Amino acid sequence: MIALSLAEIASIVGGQPYDIPDGERQVTGSVVIDSRKVEPGGLFAAFVGEKVDGHDYAERAIESGAAAVLATRPVGVPAIVVDDVEKALGALARAVVARLGTTLVALTGSAGKTSTKDLIAQLLQRKAPTVWTPGSLNNEIGLPITALTATEETRHLVLEMGARGIGHIRYLTGLTPPSIGVVLNVGSAHIGEFGGREQIAQAKGELVEALPSGAEGGTAILNADDPLVRAMAARTQADVLLFGESEEADVRAENVRLTEQGQPSFTLHTPSGCSDVTLRLYGEHHVSNALAAAAVAHRLGMSAEEIAVALSEAGNLSRWRMEVTERPDGVTVVNDAYNANPESMRAALRALVAMGKGRRTWAVLGQMAELGDEALAEHDAVGRLAVRLNVSKLVAVGGREASWLQLGAYNEGSWGEESVHVSDAQAAVDLLRSELRPGDVVLVKASRSVGLEKVAFALIEGEVAGR
Repeated sequence: MIALSLAEIASIVGGQPYDIPDGERQVTGSVVIDSRKVEPGGLFAAFVGEKVDGHDYAERAIESGAAAVLATRPVGVPAIVVDDVEKALGALARAVVARLGTTLVALTGSAGKTSTKDLIAQLLQRKAPTVWTPGSLNNEIGLPITALTATEETRHLVLEMGARGIGHIRYLTGLTPPSIGVVLNVGSAHIGEFGGREQIAQAKGELVEALPSGAEGGTAILNADDPLVRAMAARTQADVLLFGESEEADVRAENVRLTEQGQPSFTLHTPSGCSDVTLRLYGEHHVSNALAAAAVAHRLGMSAEEIAVALSEAGNLSRWRMEVTERPDGVTVVNDAYNANPESMRAALRALVAMGKGRRTWAVLGQMAELGDEALAEHDAVGRLAVRLNVSKLVAVGGREASWLQLGAYNEGSWGEESVHVSDAQAAVDLLRSELRPGDVVLVKASRSVGLEKVAFALIEGEVAGR
């Protein structure tokens, strides 16, 4: 974070100093919400959670070197007391970003946000110092904390923005106003909360509505292949740059294909030229993500050749997203268990089939959460798709929704042992350990709440341990 005195911070957030002997003491370290991550000169934000009250760890934070605590009550150590810690963090982030001469890139979408954000960050980091959202910390707490890690040297700030309803992205853009906004897609993720795709589109489009005009440097980067996203061009005063495989896209891919390892390869076309790309990531769905990143890089002055080289060298920065591990016995474990929605499930299954040509393929799948009234149909459709793609074996893990996956596969023609429903992660591990053969490819995917990463860990660690 840029250096600010405790008195300045108190003024910015409208807080009252308590037990602060020197208001001119500066906060020079990170803002954190976990007292175990406090660094000297940092600021500890004390939140009250369902099970833990951060105020109980205020003294520990100060002992670890924090300059002060941001709290809602006096805690017996140096603190700035506010009515609402979350709003105070937002106000602090807004003030810090306003002082920086930083190009702020914000992105949203139903699927692919984190992978695309990681690609954008790796491209822009080659151009100038860049700060980006770690993992998926894209909400009212994670976003300001990320923004507050920017310093005077930061030239690009890349922020992922999530939404659970109308108005959420409008709030986030108010904290960190972007000059470049990227909308990836409108899909089924959280459709149960939103109430329909049109409502999701309304919420995602709040990003482009927040952009400055084209004359002021605002640019909306929109997916030309998604009609609901493309229609957002009418909702912004910013310049519009389209990406996709459509011929009308400004940044597009041609001759898309997959390598024998399941990695996308294509020819990148931008207004400045064209160049060939082969990604290190797995699955054809990453082509769209790469094009969105390429559009941002083009907007910020990178040539087509520079972009192609950077994309071809970019890796996976976030855990459990098509994370591939090759076991010593030749079994390939694909851990994509961070989250799941119908679009990402279909993409992962197609990637599994591409990676597993000539090998046995296993799809270990669990519930896709927050689908509302569409849950039965969407789980059924994924089960059917696994059969149509000729996945060797579907293992549906968990309760009712998982049974719908297996039922879909059964109704599509998987009548023998090609699909099975097991009760939990341990049952899936036991089954796999007894039936896996050298050379098999295993995909593990479900919504985060299911915790299917345990299956991937067990398969990898069990082999290494020789169990």
